[in-house]
Amino acid sequence: MTGKILISACLMGLPVRYDGKPKTLLHAAVARWREEGRLVSLCPELAGGFAVPRPPAEIAGAMDGGDVLDGVAQVVEPTGRDVSDGFIEGARRALAVAQENGCRHALLIDGSPSCGSGFLYDGSFSGRRHEGEGVTAALLRRHGIAVYSDREVDRLVAVLAAEDAAP
Repeated sequence: MTGKILISACLMGLPVRYDGKPKTLLHAAVARWREEGRLVSLCPELAGGFAVPRPPAEIAGAMDGGDVLDGVAQVVEPTGRDVSDGFIEGARRALAVAQENGCRHALLIDGSPSCGSGFLYDGSFSGRRHEGEGVTAALLRRHGIAVYSDREVDRLVAVLAAEDAAP
């Protein structure tokens, strides 16, 4: 059996999102992994020092998490307040937890400026989306951890099955 999987705490049903709500992911594979003790739950934003509830945040200028890590983009609140440092710290802590637990895969909530892996909101707080990844997803990928969105559970199941079948 393959190792542990880092998972967004909100997907586990914890009310840690900016609005104090969960985004519980109901999937048979996730339930099985939970029972097997394979899931390592973490909210990068809480790990970065943010409270619940908190103002929403987006990566400004339709940029992405890699740009934030490279210092060329900012994560901002609707007021324009730069909260990038907390997002970077949360990403660093998520990476440390993943590495300490031997996680080679992460299952993260899409759309989040931390955890998004397929799409993000463009920083205008108007609901417009664009392709990209959040700060945590970018840092995990830079360190060789495969990141899957909450819409890609079946893909992760297939990857893990192939890894388990490999000699």
